[in-house]
Amino acid sequence: MTASPDSSPDFAQVRAWLQAAQHVAVLTGAGMSAESGIPTFRDTQTGLWARFNPAELATEEGFRAQPELVWNWYAERRAAMAQVKPNAGHYAIAAYQQRHPGRLTVITQNVDGLHQKAGSTDALALHGNIFQDRWLDLCFHARHSGRVCAASHAQADNPPRCPDCGNMLRPDVVWFGEMLPPATLHAAEQAAQRCALMLVVGTSGEVYPAAGLAHQARQAGAKVVVVNPHASELDGVAHRVLRGTAAQTLPSLLADGV
Repeated sequence: MTASPDSSPDFAQVRAWLQAAQHVAVLTGAGMSAESGIPTFRDTQTGLWARFNPAELATEEGFRAQPELVWNWYAERRAAMAQVKPNAGHYAIAAYQQRHPGRLTVITQNVDGLHQKAGSTDALALHGNIFQDRWLDLCFHARHSGRVCAASHAQADNPPRCPDCGNMLRPDVVWFGEMLPPATLHAAEQAAQRCALMLVVGTSGEVYPAAGLAHQARQAGAKVVVVNPHASELDGVAHRVLRGTAAQTLPSLLADGV
């Protein structure tokens, strides 16, 4: 197990930066939820699903070709994730937000909703939320009257469909080849550009445009701190690197006093 770095000079420096920062942004990736037991995307492609590739399970083309198959795979992922609880890192971030309203923005690449479960407010979920649905195609009513049906309007099926036009519901996550939600990405970029400190927690730094937020923060003058037990692609962007996991490091890093 990687030891917490809370006795290191780097840790003390980051605590000082936190105390001085008017605004903090936290960018989290898969490692943020690893200690909660959330499997990675590829880890869930085992057993029954081992013979399928990501293009069949996480692309619009794959969903259109085999909607029942993809819907069932996401139903299994949702059922598994629903049993998972936030870890100490999630709770530390939420507690900091509650002590300092408006001071910290959560930006996450994760679709598991654990930041929200822990009590974080207004988390910017760049890749969506696996527990939410949206229409696959532009709503029939939106094309003719500008009114968009709520997802609850769908009738039970596999996947659920609009009783008026047959439009299917799909998980409200970003699939391969899709753009991030523009409004969410814009809000994340604004947070990155105005923060005085960005904590990059549990992300490999390989997925863009999310990883680019750390570059934007540094270019705008913010201190960038990576919290990760392993080397990441963003270590070279960081002013400090704290070698520890989210649950080990964040509770003491974000504790009372900052």
